[in-house]
Amino acid sequence: MGKVMNWDEWVDLDAIGLAELVKNGQISSQEVAKQVTVAIKALNPEINAVIEVFDDAINEPLKDGTNPDGVFAGVPFLMKDLGPTVKGRLQEMGSLFMQGNRSQADSFLTEQIRKAGLNIIGRTTTPEFGLCSSAENPEVYVTRNPWNLEYTTCGSSAGTAASVAAGIVPLSHATDGGGSIRIPAGVNGNIGLKPSRGVFSVGPAGSDLMGVVSAQGCISRTIRDTAAFVDNCRGGAPGEFMPYWMPKEPYSELIHRDPEKLRIAVSHEWGNYRATPEIVAELERAARFLEKLGHHVEWVIPDIDFHTAYEAQTSCYIMNFSQVIAELLEQKNLERPPVKLIESMCIKVWEEGRIASYTDRAKMQAAFNQTSRSLGSFFEDWDIILTPTMALPTPKIGTKEYLTTSDNPSVYDWFENLWSIFAYTSIANLCGLPGISLPMAKLKNGLPLGIHALARQGNDGLLLQLGAQIERALDGKWNQGQRPAVHVTSI
Repeated sequence: MGKVMNWDEWVDLDAIGLAELVKNGQISSQEVAKQVTVAIKALNPEINAVIEVFDDAINEPLKDGTNPDGVFAGVPFLMKDLGPTVKGRLQEMGSLFMQGNRSQADSFLTEQIRKAGLNIIGRTTTPEFGLCSSAENPEVYVTRNPWNLEYTTCGSSAGTAASVAAGIVPLSHATDGGGSIRIPAGVNGNIGLKPSRGVFSVGPAGSDLMGVVSAQGCISRTIRDTAAFVDNCRGGAPGEFMPYWMPKEPYSELIHRDPEKLRIAVSHEWGNYRATPEIVAELERAARFLEKLGHHVEWVIPDIDFHTAYEAQTSCYIMNFSQVIAELLEQKNLERPPVKLIESMCIKVWEEGRIASYTDRAKMQAAFNQTSRSLGSFFEDWDIILTPTMALPTPKIGTKEYLTTSDNPSVYDWFENLWSIFAYTSIANLCGLPGISLPMAKLKNGLPLGIHALARQGNDGLLLQLGAQIERALDGKWNQGQRPAVHVTSI
């Protein structure tokens, strides 16, 4: 199986760039798909990011309804093994319990992805049910960071982030229930946008009203790929509980203009959580960079009740994931999770969540409302909140305290560990805000560090505008132009 171009040429092209070559007849969508399979075959044994390749979609890129006239013109695309379903394909959710689970129909977002011209050619790894921070159960798979194989990719969009970072694909599907797009994007040197509520549908099986915190999206290497993905895949399915909105101008056009001078509030001291000095130094460097771009930058902590917010988030995740597991058990006529097939912390979450009452959920929703209103007021004075993507450095493989294979007896203590490292991302999920991780920084050990920006609800375009301005200022050289150790150019 040959290549249509050399690997240096390949990584110089994003998804839009590849699509332009296909549209001009210089290459075919089948040739592009076959080049991806060469990369997967060469690199996946090291990073373990791709679970399965759909050979039929490689050989016939249009067979499943991919639109050749879409903006992406048949460019290959990987789906995270969680969230939107793909008709006839396995969706095993990172769990031994779900082995062999095959989807019966495309989700609405899957249909949108096909209409946009993306050819779904395989699926990427995720921790069990997307609950924890790393796809790292040796009985299922262990996904490794292409920058350094001793470290995790974080998660839950683990395989997607590793595949994009390694140059296998320029764009891949991701989901975000508390940072699961932005966190792995940050530690793998990618761009990760978590959109506002009301952008991407989770229909017909769910809705924003039911899921509350979860969002769909992508991980990419360029702002224009992310903008095109949002422009062409957004929208609500029939019967949505809430309106799905459209911007006045497509993001793909908006990003060509710099934003006006922005008021940027920089912070990292959120409640009991603080970033390490090394990470704070990188945040300071990013803040100075934005100041040089002409923005007003000031160190200001959002005026919200962080303790109440984190407490409500913990309750939400326990109740939501418990319900997911309960529904899967019901489908299999089981009363309890099988100990050998479902990971220990997922079982503890199920046990804790199943005794929750409507009163507990109402209390959680009241805290969400209070936090959202407070942040809404804050955004009356500020355009952007700037933080690190994570408070602590990327964990090494085998750091069990963040995993659902943890033997921690307390669900609440386990979540406290998560908040201590992932303190800044989940607030966007709670309030339905957009957030983006940009590959602007790095740690002393050479691993990337994302810089995280939040905006008011519906201001996704502003985040992309700012990202595009930064990208131009860097001459497109995210990660200081460096590449991971495991990368297609090393094949």
